[in-house]
Amino acid sequence: MNTQNTESLNPVMAEVFRENTLESWHRGAAVVVDSLGQTVLAFGDVERIIFPRSAIKMFQAIPLLESGAAEHFSLTAREIALACASHNGEPEHVLAVQDWLSSLGLSADDLENGPSRPYSAKAFHELLKAGEKSTRAHHNCSGKHAGMLTMARYLGLDVHGYTHPEHGAQQVWMEVMSDFAGLDVTTMDCGKDGCGAPAITMPLIALARACARYSDQSQLPKGRAQAVQKIITSISEHPWMIAGTGRCCTDVIDLTKGRVLVKTGAEAAYCGFIPDRNLGLALKIDDGSTRASQVALGQLLLKVGAISDDEYQFLGNYFKPAVVNSNKDRTGYIVPSGIWNE
Repeated sequence: MNTQNTESLNPVMAEVFRENTLESWHRGAAVVVDSLGQTVLAFGDVERIIFPRSAIKMFQAIPLLESGAAEHFSLTAREIALACASHNGEPEHVLAVQDWLSSLGLSADDLENGPSRPYSAKAFHELLKAGEKSTRAHHNCSGKHAGMLTMARYLGLDVHGYTHPEHGAQQVWMEVMSDFAGLDVTTMDCGKDGCGAPAITMPLIALARACARYSDQSQLPKGRAQAVQKIITSISEHPWMIAGTGRCCTDVIDLTKGRVLVKTGAEAAYCGFIPDRNLGLALKIDDGSTRASQVALGQLLLKVGAISDDEYQFLGNYFKPAVVNSNKDRTGYIVPSGIWNE
């Protein structure tokens, strides 16, 4: 069993204040790399093995385009963005998944992610008021799973058991991920994700290098470069599909018009892609706190010049969020730690 090495703690990345007194703090590691593999910025133990979780969905979608499956099934840009999503389960997300599956001759019952309440509280309350139950299509990973079912259909494979690590729909993206990361991910520890799909592991630095290679299509084979560019364009045109209302990923991509693309993963992992600078970033907060990962993300983007000061301030509800109580009173705030000023 791999355990935390307490002799080399990662630096504090975000601090939580109640009034003006420090109450809590979050440690983590983060790294920015260019497409030549050179480290631009690094904090903490970037060699530590992590689970990227849903942060790698933009890689997992590549086989859809590269194989010809997307063209064969006439997938739209909205559906390509949805394949990369950890969505809110808002009505438009759910309907898009249902329509996509229907075009394959499938339904939400064929999804191997379990039923899940929508991530959006508003969408969940609307379901309750309507007397309806959450379905598999409401799960935040249902778009990714629709993509995997599409691959299974295209490859002529059984759609049942498509989440098994040995299934062809999983093997194709693992091969792609290995190419980008520069290591064979099938030799690394692998768990089962919250949605039932395989959850691979890799060093944080390898994830950042993969993101940098993704950002610089000039180094990729033609077919793969075209696939990556189509994914980037689809997400840039439809940022709401990748997350939804009130979500950091959607709002960063929307504000920057796709100049910066970011993707979160469970337990406070993040990937970032900065194509116009050929940079990639990866971060992981040790305690799995999303409120801290967003603070760290904002600092990384600011320090490498990927966003302006004005853009940083505009996204302040993610990058410097307030702490509020049940009466919506502001009781404190979460800010970047001093490590970012060193």
